[in-house]
Amino acid sequence: MQALAIHKPETVAQAIALHRAGESRYLAGGTDLVPNLRRNIQKAQSLIDITGLAELREIRAESQSLRIGAGVTLEALCGSDAVRAHAPLLAEAAALVAGPTHRVSATVGGNLMQDTRCYFYNQGDWWRTANEFCMKCEGDTCRVAPKSDRCYACYSGDLAPALLALGAEVDIAGPTGNRREPLAALFADDGMRHLKLAPGDLLVSVDVPAQAGWTAGYEKVRIRGAVDFPLAGIAVALKRDGDRIAALRVACTGVNSYPGLVPGLDALAGQKPDDAVFAALDKAVRKEIQPMASTLVAAGYRRRVAAGLTRRLVQRLYEAAA
Repeated sequence: MQALAIHKPETVAQAIALHRAGESRYLAGGTDLVPNLRRNIQKAQSLIDITGLAELREIRAESQSLRIGAGVTLEALCGSDAVRAHAPLLAEAAALVAGPTHRVSATVGGNLMQDTRCYFYNQGDWWRTANEFCMKCEGDTCRVAPKSDRCYACYSGDLAPALLALGAEVDIAGPTGNRREPLAALFADDGMRHLKLAPGDLLVSVDVPAQAGWTAGYEKVRIRGAVDFPLAGIAVALKRDGDRIAALRVACTGVNSYPGLVPGLDALAGQKPDDAVFAALDKAVRKEIQPMASTLVAAGYRRRVAAGLTRRLVQRLYEAAA
C-alpha cells in the first residue's frame, strides 16, 4: 500500500474543509477501506481520520427518535441500553456483522457506506491482472454480465436493511451545507456508484423514529456462520392488529447493488398471514431482488433464500407480536 498523508480534524467542518475530491477519503474503523486500499481497488492520497470527532460517537435518545452518530462502533451499538430499548433490531443486526474483532472498530457509518462487492473485484492486483480487470476497477466490462453497460457488484451491509425497515433518516454534512433525507435516498442501483453523495459529503448521524407497536427482526445466510458477508439478508418490521397484519416492511441486502425496501406490501395490510398472503409476499420479494453471479453461490439460490428468510421472519414476528 502506498504512503498516505493522515489528517486529524477536530470538528466536522474541519474534516469537510480538508477533503479533496478524487484524493481524500474519510477514515473511521477502516475495516472495509483499508483492505481495499491494500488491494489497490480503492485509491487515495490522503486519509481524514474522523475517529476523534465526539459528535459522531454519540447515541442520544430523544422524545420521538433515537440519534446514532455515524462514528459509533458496532460493539457500542450492540451494548447500548438506549438502542436495545428503542430499536433492538439494530443491536440484533450489528451483532451479526463479521466477528468481535471487527465490531470493536467498524462503525455505523462505515457499515452503511461500505463499498459494493463482487468475486471479480475483491481480489489482489495479480489475480485481477491474470483474469482481466472489471468495469468497477480499471476495466471496461462487467465480468458478471459482459454484455451489460453497468456494474452488478453487490451491496452487503447488515445495518442498512434494518434501518430501512425502521424508517430511518440520515444527517449529511458537506461543502454545500447540511441536509436530512430518508436513508433510502442515499443509495442507487449501480454497483460502481451506489452512494448518492457529492465529493466531501460526510454522514454525521442516523435518526431512528419511535417504534411503538412495531416488532422487528433480521436474519441472513452466509457461507460461514461468522465473518462472511451475507449471501442474502432480510429485515422485517411488522405491526399486528388482532389476528391480522396491520403494517409490514421488508428490506433486503446482499442481493442487489443497493439495499432496498420491497415495494407493494401495503396491499397485505389488514389480512391474515395465510397461504395466499405468503404467496404474494414471496412473489414481491423475488420480483424486487436481482442477485447476479457475483459470489461463489448461484444467484437462483440467493433469490430462494431471500424469499424463505422473509416468510420465516414474518411468521416469527407475527407470533411474537401477539
